[in-house]
Amino acid sequence: MAHQATPVRRARLGRALGPEPTTVSGAVLLLPGCDETSARRPSALLATASVHTLGRRLARAGYGEGLITHVVHYRYRGWNGSEAHPAQDTAWAADEIVRRHGDVPVCLVGVGMGGRAALHAAGHSAVVSALAMSPWLPEEDMAASPEPVKQLVGRRVLIVHGTNDERTDPELSFRLAARSKKANRDICRFEVHTDGHGLRQYRSEVHALAEDFVMGTLFGRHFSRPVEDALAAPPPIGLRMPLAAGFGRSLRK
Repeated sequence: MAHQATPVRRARLGRALGPEPTTVSGAVLLLPGCDETSARRPSALLATASVHTLGRRLARAGYGEGLITHVVHYRYRGWNGSEAHPAQDTAWAADEIVRRHGDVPVCLVGVGMGGRAALHAAGHSAVVSALAMSPWLPEEDMAASPEPVKQLVGRRVLIVHGTNDERTDPELSFRLAARSKKANRDICRFEVHTDGHGLRQYRSEVHALAEDFVMGTLFGRHFSRPVEDALAAPPPIGLRMPLAAGFGRSLRK
């Protein structure tokens, strides 16, 4: 009896969130969180839940500029060590954006392990910026290779982390940002005081901050004063910038 070949798993782009612009001038790739190790298929529903609301907000905010927004569906549910499957899938997704829409700027927006994927894949030639929210990062070990930062040079980078995050250590994202700042001045980090991993307590402010950063890096809109100050400030000030309650109330919805 003939053996059936095991189907090859492929990453894919989800359907564009919101109305698709006639002419695409920029793209956001939304990168959900995932497990540290797992060869199982991701649950599409659970994966998109963490980024769907933000993605729709960004799609609305950038529609007039020609923004298209997609969720990246990974091949596997885990990062899986040196395989770094979500980072590979993110690079594929950036290639796919270029194939479909030409040489348009791309912003990577990731949550949890997706934040790690955004930082790893930021070196892709189409990527101009990366936003990592509550990024999962490994414990620093002197015997192991540190998380790479060279790929962030020439990109604008924003990290957002809740100070009460019990799933991903905010101190690790601060240390990564501090190392990155030595080679790339265009990086800043906001702390959401008393908020946890899901950044639910100040979700409105976090989403407004994300919109401010994404629209500024993709389409040249002026950053809000807090973002400008955070990018310009030397460490540690610009890497421990508090996100003020009520941030974004005056931003365009």
